[in-house]
Amino acid sequence: MAGSRRVVLGVSGGIAAYKAADLLRRLTESGLSVRVVPTASALKFVGEPTWAALSGQPVATEVWSAVHEVPHVRLGQEADVVVVAPATADLLARAAHGLADDLLTNTLLTARCPVVFAPAMHTEMWEHPATRENVATLRRRGAIVIEPAVGRLTGADSGKGRLPDPAEISAVVHRVLRRGAEATPDLAGRHVVVSAGGTREYLDPVRFLGNRSSGRQGYALARTAAARGARVTLVAANTVLDAPAGVDVVRVGTTAELRTAVRAAAADADAVVMAAAPADFRPAGLAEHKIKKADDGSAPTVVLVQNPDILAELAAERSRAGQVVVGFAAETGDAAASVLDHGRAKLARKRCDLLVVNEVGEGRAFETADNAAVILGSDGTATEVPFGPKDDLADVIWDLVVKRLALPH
Repeated sequence: MAGSRRVVLGVSGGIAAYKAADLLRRLTESGLSVRVVPTASALKFVGEPTWAALSGQPVATEVWSAVHEVPHVRLGQEADVVVVAPATADLLARAAHGLADDLLTNTLLTARCPVVFAPAMHTEMWEHPATRENVATLRRRGAIVIEPAVGRLTGADSGKGRLPDPAEISAVVHRVLRRGAEATPDLAGRHVVVSAGGTREYLDPVRFLGNRSSGRQGYALARTAAARGARVTLVAANTVLDAPAGVDVVRVGTTAELRTAVRAAAADADAVVMAAAPADFRPAGLAEHKIKKADDGSAPTVVLVQNPDILAELAAERSRAGQVVVGFAAETGDAAASVLDHGRAKLARKRCDLLVVNEVGEGRAFETADNAAVILGSDGTATEVPFGPKDDLADVIWDLVVKRLALPH
């Protein structure tokens, strides 16, 4: 793996340590060079041979091993990113207080690269004031602490404290590496709301009016914001994607449900990004039973009414000073105007701060892993983002949001 990016994977002693093996496999299979640094407690859950076999490298377990290589200093100094998964309440406490009583905490003190913690513990431990203060301390110092997932914990317990899915932790690590030296948690302490997916407006119990939005761009925005330290609420409309690591997901179906959820979440948000594709119209009424075909071949008449304009409402009724509102516009050019002309007109109507303009068509914008856009600003700026991964577009959007959040109100 000569020349590959270097990752230190710290594993602390929780039952979720077994999931770190899957994370390790994903990181190595993506071409990263990974050194595993398990705590003594972690080795009681998963043994050293497993870590060595999956990483293809010797496992660093204590400061007294290979002393001539000074591992307690060298590992942190040479890493491009350090990720601790799972990070137990005990590990977070020791890291926050600068303790260095084992190789992992020594590595954390010597690291001059981005550090990512993926906590896993029982809900009561996560919600305890001591843990919350330790997390806040780490975030103030520049560490990225991913919010744990909600779900089944040890035994029959359920709640917040579950280790996020290894695939999503891996995605965060790759986003941090891609940003490199700029991978600072510049959204730390911020609450951002992102909408994603396409709404459905039902005609009857089985049919609906909808659109082709998969939610990938909204999920990329949520994932990237979490990797930059934000507390993220993702309002997802009819998506089938895995929840991004460290993101609170609110699932909705119709435009009315999307509006209610976004407005509620936006009450204390620093930024709201409306990447979802809400239906502009809905049927005036919902048929109680499935609409049947007529024997004479005639088609039923569907009367439509206009849905509320959620983006315009958010821009006009900002719940706090300085709140940044971002909209999306999927456009096609026509004889009357170009894509950007339509976008500028929409920006003026909606009165949002930024409008991400996509030209839609075959293989563009909807249901794809890549995207291209021009981001129009209310200040007259236009930022062109070339065709590439939707995560890259998400980073550019957040860069522009961060600049606006820094402006005096």
